[in-house]
This record gives sequence, structure tokens and C-alpha cells, in this order.
Amino acid sequence: MRLSLLLLIMFAFSQAQAQFQVNGRVVEYNDKGKTIPLPNANVYWLSSTIGTTTDSMGKFEISYQPSLKQLVISSVGYRSDTIPVNRPNLGNIVLISNVVLDEVVVEKQVAPLQKSLFKAQNVVTVDSREMLKAACCNLSESFETNPSVDVNLSDAVLGAKQIQMLGLTSPYLMFTQENMPAIRGASQVFGLSFIPGSWIESIQITKGAGSVLNGFESISGHINSELVKPLTDKRFFLNMYANNFERYEFNSRFNHVITDELGVGLYVHANLRNGYIDNNDDSFFDTPLSRQVNLMNRWQFVDSESGWVGYANIQYLSDTKEIGQTDFDLETDKLTTNAWGSEIATSRLDLSAKVGYVFPELPYQSFGFQTAYSNHDQNSFYGLNQYDIDHQSFYSNFIFSSIIGSTQNKFKTGASFTYDGFKEMVNTIPFRRNDNAIGAFFEYSYDNLEGLSLVAGLRVDNHNNLGTFLTPRFHMRYSLWDKASLRASFGRGKRGANIFAENQQLFASSRQIVINGTNGNYYGLNPEKAWNYGLSFIQKLYLWNRVMDISIDYYRTDFEDQVVVDWENPRAISFYNLSGKSYSNSIQVDLNYEILQDFYLRATYKYFDVVTDYNSGTLDRPLQPSYRFFINLGYETQMKNESQWRFDFTANTLGRQRLPDTSSNPSEFQLDGWAPSYTLINAQVTKVFSNKLEFYIGGENINNFTQSSPIIAPNDPFGTFFDSTVLFGPVLGSACYAGFRYKI
Repeated sequence: MRLSLLLLIMFAFSQAQAQFQVNGRVVEYNDKGKTIPLPNANVYWLSSTIGTTTDSMGKFEISYQPSLKQLVISSVGYRSDTIPVNRPNLGNIVLISNVVLDEVVVEKQVAPLQKSLFKAQNVVTVDSREMLKAACCNLSESFETNPSVDVNLSDAVLGAKQIQMLGLTSPYLMFTQENMPAIRGASQVFGLSFIPGSWIESIQITKGAGSVLNGFESISGHINSELVKPLTDKRFFLNMYANNFERYEFNSRFNHVITDELGVGLYVHANLRNGYIDNNDDSFFDTPLSRQVNLMNRWQFVDSESGWVGYANIQYLSDTKEIGQTDFDLETDKLTTNAWGSEIATSRLDLSAKVGYVFPELPYQSFGFQTAYSNHDQNSFYGLNQYDIDHQSFYSNFIFSSIIGSTQNKFKTGASFTYDGFKEMVNTIPFRRNDNAIGAFFEYSYDNLEGLSLVAGLRVDNHNNLGTFLTPRFHMRYSLWDKASLRASFGRGKRGANIFAENQQLFASSRQIVINGTNGNYYGLNPEKAWNYGLSFIQKLYLWNRVMDISIDYYRTDFEDQVVVDWENPRAISFYNLSGKSYSNSIQVDLNYEILQDFYLRATYKYFDVVTDYNSGTLDRPLQPSYRFFINLGYETQMKNESQWRFDFTANTLGRQRLPDTSSNPSEFQLDGWAPSYTLINAQVTKVFSNKLEFYIGGENINNFTQSSPIIAPNDPFGTFFDSTVLFGPVLGSACYAGFRYKI
């Protein structure tokens, strides 16, 4: 009996050891002798691959490994330290700058695109270095070298780039900026171009249903962008860009550290496109004329000793686009049949703030409050069609985080309130709608790096148009063997479709708008509801002493209800609720490998099966490639006297796409049933002269592929058959560009 009791006690003790979380804070001394946090420092167990990184406050937390005993702390530019672990809280760990050392330190940076083995959610993290591999002028262009999401043009006139994930378009994605809603409603089509790439510090891409903390709308994924921070950013940054199609970009950031705890930044972005480009001679501009001014004032407060953190942003944007026939004159031809033209004028104001508090004596416990307000005002016309929208939005979210028993069992809970007011004018018909929702959520996470990790969440929302409903989300990861993880997830999403704002390309055609709704709250239509299921496997290994990772993802989205956007009648665009089935299957296979030292290969194959029951029958979703093949090659020379060369090459092959039915058109205005597959090639060369200055040149669509006749009946834009919406490939041919970055 005593022996059994002793064994039981020993077993319980060993289990308790395995559940211990070791935490601490990595800091350095500034020139005033005060400690300041070191974010993104590496923390890992000696002689293992089990590790983590510090957050923006320099804090870390890692599961205790009784067999390993020692932690290694390292950061680029600092001397690594190895410390014995004999208590849960290690306190402050001070790293010393390498400048005081006589020895040579060999270091290797973390990859700019990272897939975690340990997170329960399938998250890809993209940092600012990855975005430098292409002419990343706004968020829509931040994914050119990243295969996790797909980028398409919406139509042959607007020139707007659309994001797709898991075979579904961007309305089914949730876009957040620092985990607050960013691109939705009125900004759905053009909003990606409203976030300059130079302002972004990192992007987190989550496949499948996201977290219940961020709301109930996401269905296929969640993309969150983190902005650069005034206290850790460069004091001054300048980027200028130009290409052969007369596109010019100006980006600048000014940061000032007022005190050790308070910093302020002023971010400026401006772009101009004034090239009258019509290389395919169809009398329409191949790319819009545009002007944008984008300003942000950003404040950051961090007091690591008291535990308070805060951010506040004020952003104003003015954006104007002019598109249409090359002989269109805005002053004399607006809303006439003299020539077909369009103008889209947008002004937007964004205010946001968040504050957080970490309990000094309980570092695993914290609370945070987020709030944001936006006013989006767009006035536009397309030929003889007019579309105006005013969208006011308010968001607030309170989150409390703590543990249950040990730091291996964590929870987050809180409540949110959202409001959206829409005023739309479609030609002479006004549409108005108010959405407001109060919600509460609870999310539990269990973390065991050596075995099972999971995140399970549930939220309940009371919405004036969607009713009262539950949103479950679940993510699980299991370590199969060394450096291999299997993930599974499921979740439900619900949303109201903004049919005009999300499909603005319809106005650049002669199609009639048909809404076959009855008693739904969204202009007669019912809300959309879908389940998303996913499986993912990742294996990291060493091949010829170099790291390789292979991953396979499978996701399926099943719609219980959907607003079907039906383009199958070339005389009309119809909106109606789904009667039957609609689903999306997506398979993705990734391979990442360092072929030679500092020479990297990234290859991806995607297969899509996206099917909807239309009134005319069961069909593949139009303008959806059946597959994609992506390859990226990158090489960096060794840094010598702060000088370096970087080379990047990207090829993206898109499989054939089904085109909407045009068989009822006259023969000269009919299209084939399927568009052919094609390949786009981009490349860039960067010369780093010092840690202050670098130049880059590059090319996009180097192989000069364009869609022939992207506009149907361009010679009769006010006639029955005019249509610019059937776009499966680029309109612009080869582009070359150059630019520089300067920072101090």
C-alpha cells in the first residue's frame, strides 16, 4: 500500500513538473543605465529544438523540460547566455551588446516566413523582410512572394487587387489591423490598397476559422497586420518607387522617443499614377489614373515596471481613381454618352486605441481594451451608373486573460460591441442598413509542446439582423514525432453580405442588377452561414545539414446558406440565396529548403474544387483557377562591411478557369468556356550599401502575359453587350521598377 502511494506521489510530481511554465523577461541596459525590453529574442532549451521568442515587452514563457535543465537566450547583436533553470520565474535576464566583445559571434536570422510546429492554429507569420522581396507598396502587394494567399485582379477597369484563401474571395476572410477590424464593408474592394506596406511590421495569416476573440464573421481565414512601433522603429525611414507605367510612390516614417516609455510616430504615404496607358488599343486605360494621400499619427506607451501598455492611432486617407476610355474628359463627359468614364473618390478617417495591463506579480494574468471608429465616404460613377456609400463603424472589445491551475491551462474571456451604419445610393435608389451586435466569448487553451495543444472557443452574439446565435471554434495540434505536427480545426462563421460594396465591378458593365430576395434583412437576402474544417501536417527535418520543411493542408468549407452572385446571364448579375449546395475544397502542398548556404527554395502546389448550385445548374465557381503552382528562389550574399546583394525570383502558374456563360451573346461577343493556364514571372535585385541605404530594381510579369480582349464590346460601352467583369489574367504587360530605402 505504501509503495503504491509512493509511486502515485512520484507520478503526480513528474506530471506537475511537466506542466510547469518557466517565464522571465529579457532586457538590456540603455545608455542611462535603465533596463529596456528586448523583443523577438530567442529562448530555447539547450541541445533541443524546443523554444519560443520574447514578446514586445521582452517577456517569454516556455514549458519546463526536467531532462534539459538549461535555457539559452540569444538575440542578434547581443551575447548569448545560458542559464540553469531552478525556479519557475527567472526574473530579468540581461543580454550584453556584442560591441564590448573581442570574440567573433556567428549568428543566423530566423526565416522571414515562419510556420510554427507548436501553435494549435495553422498560422504563417510574415515579417517585414519578406515584404522587401517585392515592390511592396500596399497590403494587396504584400503577398507576391507568399503562397499562403492568392492575389487576383477584380476586373479590367477598376484595377483593384483581390485576396483569395482556400478558394474563397476576400469577403469570407477577416482582415484586422493589430487585431481590430480593418477591411470590411465599404472598404472591401479597395481597402487592401489603403494600408501601405512600409507601415507593416509583420503579418499573421491563419487558415480556417479564426479565434472567437476577433468576432464571428471569418469563414476561410484571418489576416492580421501589425504596424511598426514608434519605440522600436527607426527614427527616420524613406522609400521612393517608380515604374515604367508612370506609377510613383512616396513612403516615410518619422519617430520620436519622448521618454523611455512614450514614443510618437508620423507616417506618410502618397502615390500617383498619371500614365495614359492603352497598350492593347481597346480605347480603355489598362490601369487607372489615381492619387492617394495617407497619413497616420501613432502613439505608443510602454511601462514595463508598472505593466501598462497603450497605443493610439489617427489615420486620414484621400484616394481618387479615374478610369475609362482614353478620350474621357471628367469636366465635360461625366454621366454622359460622349465617352465612357468613371471616378471613384474616397475619404476615410480611422481612430483606434488599445490599452493593456499585465499584473506585475502575476505575469500570466492581464486585461486589455480595444476600440476603433471609422468613417468611410465614397462617391463614384461608372459610365451612367452611380454608386455612393457612407459607412460608419464602431468597435470595442474587452479581453481578460489568466490561467486555470497552471500556465499550461490558459483562458481568455470578454465581451464586444460593434456597430455599422450603411447609407448606399445605387443610381436613384437609396439603401440603408444598421448592424449592431453585443457578444461575449470564452476561449480555453491547453499547451504541451511535447504532445497535445488545443484552443477551444465559444462566443454568443445578439445581433439586430442576424439574431442570437453561437459561434464555436476549435483548433488542435498533436506532436506525432520529432519535429512533426498534425493539426485539425473546425469552426462556424456567419455574416451579412454587402452585395454592392463587395461587387463594385458590376457597375462597369451593361448588366442589370437583379435581387431575388424576399424577407431577409440584407436587402431582402438572408445572411450567410458556413462551416470550415481543416487538417494540416508539417514535418521539419535536416537534409544535408540544412533545414527543410514539408507541409500538407486540406480545408473544406460547407455553406449552410450563401448569397449567390450569379454572372451566368451576360445581361444581368443576380443575387439570391443558395438553394442546394455550395462548397470549397482546397489542398496545398508546401516545400521550403535551403539548397545552398543563403540560397532558399520555396515551392507550393494548390488544388481547388469550388462548386455552387446556381439557378442554371451545378457549376464550378467562375474565374477560380483549378490549381496554382508557385515557386520562389531567394539568394543573399554574406554581409561585408554592411554591404550585401539580394536576389529574388518568383513564378506563379495559374490553372485553367471557367468563364461565365456568354453563349447568348452574338458570336463576336462570346467567350470560350474555359480560360487557358498561364504563368507570371517576377524578379528583384537589391543592393544594400549600408545599414542606412539600399537600392532595388525589379520586374513584374516579365514574360509579358496579358489577356487578349479583356473587355467585351469596348467600342460600344453604352450598348447591350459591354462587359469588363470577365477578367482571368493581367491587362498590363511587363513592368520594370526601381526604388531606394533610406533609414537612420
